[in-house]
Amino acid sequence: MTQHYDTRETRDPRQRELDLMGHLPGLVANALKAPGWRQHLGDIDAAQILTRADLAKLPVLRKSDLPALQKKLPPFGGLIPDPVERFGRLFTSPGPIYEPESRHDDAWRAARGLYAAGLRANDVLLNTFSYHLVPGGFILDGGARALGCTVIPAGPGNTEQQLDLIEHLKPTAYSGTPDFLKILLDAAAAAGREVSIKRAVVSGAAFPPSLQAEVRARGVDAYQLYAIADLGVVAYETSARSGLVVNEDILLEIVRPGTGTPVPDGEVGEVVVTFFDPHHPWIRLALGDLSAIMPGASACGRTNLRIRGWLGRADQTTKVKGMFVRPEQIAEVGRRHPALGRLRLVVARSGETDVMTLRAESSEHDPGLAAAIEATLRSVTKLGGSVELLAAGALPNDGKVIEDTRAV
Repeated sequence: MTQHYDTRETRDPRQRELDLMGHLPGLVANALKAPGWRQHLGDIDAAQILTRADLAKLPVLRKSDLPALQKKLPPFGGLIPDPVERFGRLFTSPGPIYEPESRHDDAWRAARGLYAAGLRANDVLLNTFSYHLVPGGFILDGGARALGCTVIPAGPGNTEQQLDLIEHLKPTAYSGTPDFLKILLDAAAAAGREVSIKRAVVSGAAFPPSLQAEVRARGVDAYQLYAIADLGVVAYETSARSGLVVNEDILLEIVRPGTGTPVPDGEVGEVVVTFFDPHHPWIRLALGDLSAIMPGASACGRTNLRIRGWLGRADQTTKVKGMFVRPEQIAEVGRRHPALGRLRLVVARSGETDVMTLRAESSEHDPGLAAAIEATLRSVTKLGGSVELLAAGALPNDGKVIEDTRAV
């Protein structure tokens, strides 16, 4: 059995990088045909965007801003060059955020991830992602059918009916959330019903090691997909079971939360993707998820970047004394004091009052520096707080910029 979907997965990483960089100017030029991108990117020369460093100078577009942009300039915020009738389906996701689906096969690029999970043309897939308004069901459906699989469009819920389907049609594979997979397995065990499913592709929720072990003990080999409704599959798990391999045609960055500044490999930060689709281009879309780039190549032979998977949310905005404090503001404090390392604003309660403490890594520990940082913190957030200077490396590498310790 062939272990890789195609030769693109195993090519020299330098060649992949050259290919991505070679397509950057064309991607930006095509995006600038759309009024939303022209407004967002400003007056830039697409021909000069040639490297990751050039790309990093462009502003990030936060996924959380899409609902407002789309409401201002419907239907897609002016971010898509093609007219709406060029697309095959139109969806809405919570926000609301509206997404189009291209007309070509495997429009959401899921086949590669399903193949890595072991699905082949003779598999029957029970797809429990929703087909109602949202693209989830179609993301997996399109990828599975591109592989030649037979798909049961089950959608979520209706556990008893799902068990009837499993017993009668005997699917070999499952796609859906890990939580619903456990519900099905538990219900089948309680009712003494047979489950034919041997493989699973899960997404949309955390899949902790304890649940992974439980599913494996039930005889199901489950793999994780990192997919989003805006562009489909971003990364996928392989037989190496070590991180998630980034999908082809995606340029992935990890940036410091609240900024667009890339962090060193291994550092936890926010996932930002640039996607080379001429019909639906994305340039530095900040997803709001935390992850980190892993060193080296996967043992499975795929040579693209690997990420650690989902490590939490980057949007850590919280309210202090009735005012919002955002990661971007903490990043601004760091920008004004470039000698500082990692920063973490800890929000707590003292008596009946909110209090802030900015913990800052620094090689200097004099009171004058702490006082200057306190003044900057007040200037940026309009709130007072104390500063605690720490040794370099004292703060954990978890991407957390604001830590709210107040009891709910």
